[in-house]
Amino acid sequence: MTDTTRTLDILTRNLLDAAAKAGADASDAIAVDGSSIAIDVRGGALEHAERSEGVDIGLRVFVGRRSAVVSSSDVRPETLASMAERAVAMAREAPEDPHAGLADPAQLVASWDVGALEMCDPAEDPSPAELQEDARIAEAAALAVSGIGQVQSASAGYGRRRVHMAASNGFSGGYTRSSRSRSCVAIAGEGATMERDYDGDSRTFQSDLRSAEDIGRIAAERALERLNPRKPKTGAWPVLFDERISSSLIGHLLGAINGSAVARGASWLRDALGEQVLPKGLSLIEDPFRPRMMGSRPFDAEGLPVQRRALVEDGVLKGFTLDLANARKLGMDPTGNAARGTGGGPSPSSWNIALTQGSASRDELIAQMGTGLIVTSMIGATINPNTGDYSRGAAGIWVENGVPSYTVSGVTIAGNLRDFLPRVIPANDGRAYLSRVVPSLLVEGLTLAGE
Repeated sequence: MTDTTRTLDILTRNLLDAAAKAGADASDAIAVDGSSIAIDVRGGALEHAERSEGVDIGLRVFVGRRSAVVSSSDVRPETLASMAERAVAMAREAPEDPHAGLADPAQLVASWDVGALEMCDPAEDPSPAELQEDARIAEAAALAVSGIGQVQSASAGYGRRRVHMAASNGFSGGYTRSSRSRSCVAIAGEGATMERDYDGDSRTFQSDLRSAEDIGRIAAERALERLNPRKPKTGAWPVLFDERISSSLIGHLLGAINGSAVARGASWLRDALGEQVLPKGLSLIEDPFRPRMMGSRPFDAEGLPVQRRALVEDGVLKGFTLDLANARKLGMDPTGNAARGTGGGPSPSSWNIALTQGSASRDELIAQMGTGLIVTSMIGATINPNTGDYSRGAAGIWVENGVPSYTVSGVTIAGNLRDFLPRVIPANDGRAYLSRVVPSLLVEGLTLAGE
């Protein structure tokens, strides 16, 4: 155990002791020690640099079935005592929640292997100068592409977070997570005809990160592809959601099976367990044990074991995403999906997600669609959480007779998620290194509002 880890462990235990002395019947605590560096470059020179370091702590207390949460970045002993007293006083005034409470000790995770998850890069932290060079290279690579007049931003960043959680039911555990990123936003065209697009990458291990040159070049190429857009004719057409944005469709499904939405009755899939929600043959797998992934973890925020499971199997919805409280509301077992920060209590969240990939390539699906739209970016969203009615602004490439023909923008896509998700056709281009592995998705017969 490192000195920092030991300090966080002591902090959470001291918070629990303070809560007990203040009159709490039960409590849990979280302590986060984080540091990050973010660098922006413009015109080859440093434009912005930001560095943050600090420890944040959060305490949740229970007085009977009443609870309250407090947080602070001050870790002095007198502050811990004051936090606990304030939290207990708040809890005594809060309404009762029959579903509130910590996990039973028998529900807690028994053992875990943080090392196997490779959540933290053992390499030396990058210096600010190295990050600035990353951003400079990305900007230069974008500007080297003919037709790119300027780069809106070129950035690089690094972060490291140590997390420790403890509860009065006996749970205590923590882990360290690192992240490294590069990104670039390029601008093509002039005046009112300017278009912009981006590329970026974020990884746990620095050695896995795509090169800054690659990111700058791809951002530039994407910006050029968006020049001189038109509007397609209004009508019902096939739509291919490019792999860059296809995960947003699966994100709407994940939102609908989130236990919080289901328990409130605000979900278009609230009564869909055991029903077809994706095409037969497609499964949606959650796996929190994938090494080097941002969504991996050894346990959830309530000390429960996480698990690899099928959310959707052969197209059929198999389960919701549940923390303890929402599982109790629904009369179900928790799924080990609680997440929390220092300023709030647990809520359900999905971990690493992968959708079954298809047998056809993206190009083959484009040829198959005949005439329609390839969506490469989206703006805004109007999603009815109760019905699944879907409407989003989009831009992309118009396809004629299976051949990409011209750029389009200012188009609105509309449909109903419950209706068209069971008809999606996946390509085979999902990127395996992402936390959400979702290939390009073709949907027949969506309504497009253009000219």
